Amino acid sequence: MYNHLLYEVNDGIAVISINNPKSLNALNTETIEELGACINAVAADSSVKGLIITGAGPKSFVAGADISEMVNSGAEKGRSFAMLADKVFSSLEALPIVTIAAVNGYALGGGCELAMACDIRVASDNAIFGQPEVGLGIIPGFGGTQRLARLIGKGRAKELILTTDRINAEEAYRIGLANKVTTKEELLTVCTDMIRRVLKNGPFAVAVAKRCIESGMDMDLQNGLQMEADAFGLCFATDEKMEGMTAFLEKRKANFGGAK
Repeated sequence: MYNHLLYEVNDGIAVISINNPKSLNALNTETIEELGACINAVAADSSVKGLIITGAGPKSFVAGADISEMVNSGAEKGRSFAMLADKVFSSLEALPIVTIAAVNGYALGGGCELAMACDIRVASDNAIFGQPEVGLGIIPGFGGTQRLARLIGKGRAKELILTTDRINAEEAYRIGLANKVTTKEELLTVCTDMIRRVLKNGPFAVAVAKRCIESGMDMDLQNGLQMEADAFGLCFATDEKMEGMTAFLEKRKANFGGAK
């Protein structure tokens, strides 16, 4: 179905693997377009409750954008490439389900940017993060100058981008770029278990909480709090809220399968 991706769904959890191992899973136009199509398929499949994105092979999540494709591109083609990636990564970020980047190895350039478009980043102990673009005479163009600062702060984002330094998994965890570090062998298991913990909760509440966090980042505090209060009230109109609170009072586990 895809030339550069592997896709599978098990028990409601989808796994997308970027599959260009000869180029360390570098992102070219076709791969990004396929990723966009796959994300759209996830969005349209109500059976998918969570998504993991990872890289095929033992060495790399995504080692960056395909430099061989970009080297002869002019300004307009470069801009179009960035806009394509932005559209796809933004569609990933907008999914109402939980998304986790399982970072196995190199997450450089576009790979780091793809990981940042997910809700959560779990890194294997061999993961390497970085934004090397200014060393190539360009800038991070797939969201790096925007999402990195929002995740780790402006000063650290400037340091990583302007020095092109690479950092390991433990440093990524220390500064807040990675949520968790585990072994290569346990990476997908840890990600799957985390999604299953999310799936025990109300799916509408999860989606609304995600939307409030993302939207609130671009608001002042008072407008963000107003949005949160409105969303809080909206949750009170759902069967999901009634089931969750009733289950708590009855000292049983909530069953959100039939709640709306």
